[in-house]
Amino acid sequence: MLPKTMPSPLGPSVSEPSISKSPLPTSIPCLPSNSKQSTLQLKLATRRTAISALTAFLLSSEAKFKEVPAIGGTLLPGFSFNMVAPEQSFEEAMSEVRDNAESLLGIKPLLASESWEEAQKVLRNSSALLKKDIYTIIQNKPGSERPRLRKLYSDLFNGAIRLDYAARDRDKGRARECYGRITKALDEILSSL
Repeated sequence: MLPKTMPSPLGPSVSEPSISKSPLPTSIPCLPSNSKQSTLQLKLATRRTAISALTAFLLSSEAKFKEVPAIGGTLLPGFSFNMVAPEQSFEEAMSEVRDNAESLLGIKPLLASESWEEAQKVLRNSSALLKKDIYTIIQNKPGSERPRLRKLYSDLFNGAIRLDYAARDRDKGRARECYGRITKALDEILSSL
């Protein structure tokens, strides 16, 4: 079949492509006649392949998630899938836990002077470090001691969250009460370690 020519505003004539008038096939030749079952098998195989590929990627490319280059040549921390920093040992956590606990308790003068924003900054920083230390220590304790330590851990950091909210709301009475609970929980947990 020869292409038809049509007048065009861009030039003298433009060829129209020939289009086959044959009907589309009603079935896909590579699938058997029971296409519902085959389609389901194909979907499941695709999902298995995707899950396998994602798992292999995550397990084999651990180094890609350590540091991410940013604009300006600096390095930013990437994804961290571990609760405990891999470079922190039990001994390091034991040596740092008391210093981080003192730094957490050091917010008392900030609360007394009603320096709320600064108290929140110090509270968040020191509680994050202390949380990491105590978690590392709990993970290295025998299984029989862990439930009690986890309860104390939960009480301590729930109190820290409540203190953060009290500082945000500038509620001096509630902040004093939360600080007292944190002090008590911290004394109990440090005596247990």
